[in-house]
Amino acid sequence: DGTFTNIRGMFFTGHQAFRDRHEAIFKEEFLGTSLKQEIVSLRFIGPDVAIAETLTWVSGFPNDGPPPGTQVDAKGRLRTRLLQVLKKDGGEWKIVVYHNVDVKPGVPVPEPR
Repeated sequence: DGTFTNIRGMFFTGHQAFRDRHEAIFKEEFLGTSLKQEIVSLRFIGPDVAIAETLTWVSGFPNDGPPPGTQVDAKGRLRTRLLQVLKKDGGEWKIVVYHNVDVKPGVPVPEPR
């Protein structure tokens, strides 16, 4: 029953909506791309709650480029910052909030290691 906001500002609620939306984008505008993530911050605010921020980059867009409303950097990558709140439930960590924003041109971000 978590929530997520994607890079276009669309808001979704629930596990099935999360799965459906991601399945759709990886069959459409992200088909054939490569996603990489690097954790830049991981903070435990309790024994069963964590906040993780990752820098992500998607590369390998087809000739028509990235999805409408997004831009790639000089290396052709869509860069985002993904903030996730995770909760331990029954011994498993589950995402309860997922908020992804694209890094705008001119905003400095470190290169992945």
